[in-house]
Amino acid sequence: MSSATSDLCARCARVGIAVLGSALLAMASATPAAALTPPRIDPGALVRGAPVAPADPTEQRTLCAKPTQMPGVNHAEPTAAQRMMDLPAAWRISRGAGQRVAVIDTGVTRHPRLARVVNGGDYVSDQNGTTDCDAHGTLVAGLIAAKPSPDDGFAGVAPDSTIIAIRQSSDAYQAKNQRSDRDGPPKVGSGYGTVQTLANAVVHAVDLGATVINISEVACGPADRALGDNRLGAAVRYAFTRNVVVVVAAGNLAQGSSCETQNPSPGPASPELYGWDTAVTIASPAWFAPQVLTVGAVDSATGAPAAFSLHGPWLGVAAPGTDITSLDSTAGSDRLVDAQEGQKGLIGIDGTSFAAPYVSGLAALIRARFPQLTAAQVIDRITRTAHAPGTGRDNAIGHGVIDPVAALTATLPGTIPDPQQAHAIPAPAPKTAPDHRARNRAVIAVAACLGVTAAGIALSIPFRRLRKLRPDEY
Repeated sequence: MSSATSDLCARCARVGIAVLGSALLAMASATPAAALTPPRIDPGALVRGAPVAPADPTEQRTLCAKPTQMPGVNHAEPTAAQRMMDLPAAWRISRGAGQRVAVIDTGVTRHPRLARVVNGGDYVSDQNGTTDCDAHGTLVAGLIAAKPSPDDGFAGVAPDSTIIAIRQSSDAYQAKNQRSDRDGPPKVGSGYGTVQTLANAVVHAVDLGATVINISEVACGPADRALGDNRLGAAVRYAFTRNVVVVVAAGNLAQGSSCETQNPSPGPASPELYGWDTAVTIASPAWFAPQVLTVGAVDSATGAPAAFSLHGPWLGVAAPGTDITSLDSTAGSDRLVDAQEGQKGLIGIDGTSFAAPYVSGLAALIRARFPQLTAAQVIDRITRTAHAPGTGRDNAIGHGVIDPVAALTATLPGTIPDPQQAHAIPAPAPKTAPDHRARNRAVIAVAACLGVTAAGIALSIPFRRLRKLRPDEY
């Protein structure tokens, strides 16, 4: 397997973004593209009814990841990312009740801070989606739906929402038929999961009743080659046309991977394309915008674009993606975690993987607040209330950093009025009909008198005429 694709936008030296495994290499086409344009989605590529199971027999090849805590960190205080989001103010308006957010990832371990987790299925092994060996999907789910606690300053964006846990990929697993005696010690980065099983997982999430889908997984490739992701494009369109908001991570730059080359900013020759004609790296499903809302990362402390966040003309918005705190994926744990063991010691949790769930949580808040809005209208509300860059939009952070309070309260031109904010004008009290009986009796009496008088006059006229015609009066 090529080293350039064995680590497709993997979590690199950080937890980062989940990998779509080695099977993607077999689907990549070597046919160069004449010019990169927004992808066309072929609805005919959609395959429904696929079983929720691995495509091949699999086996666990590595030990499960063990996230931990940085020494000396005070978890009693809200993180910089949460302060940026101003969640307590947003919760006074909405907490995401009734929303089902599908986390298609490395699984979601049940945690005391996740009140509502639904088994969504497993495309990696024969389990039900609530096993997370990679410490990735649980972090994502915590950022979406973790309940607040009086013991610390952490909580998910939409704590009253429900998580649908779907395990679609894992760095710890591999197909059994890919193992040989010459493999030597297990290697991290080969992974299991493809864009095909990701497509199946998206369709399955829609059929399970998801109102929001979070995909913190990305497959990258050079812009002059096809990724073989037609079925994934059809799947996200299936979700979008069925009123499901699909939020996806932009992808992380990683040396030695297919996500190692940053896309340039658009040139003055074609600003209307936002740089489609100059992109050198494509990311899927991120590039299927506007069927999806693609999320880049900013520094949680400064709000500046994160250096690792992959740019692109498909960027919709941005959210905090550095110095992340979330839930421990270790079974039975009730801890918060903010680090993992790296080759050079503890490293923080960063990545566009963790910017995306902030936006998924916001989508759940909006859907609970404005149930009449379509998926397209939810995406529009998120982008129009983001804090825009100086240009109004760019390839690093899209339309800007999300603002949950503004997204929940802004009155936007051309949108459906918020019935909870509208000041209804009470209907006028019914008027009591006036009593016209006395007036009617008087009118009738006068009319009768006038009628009698008129009749007398009328009767007298012919008598006068007859008298005038008598001959004895000439």
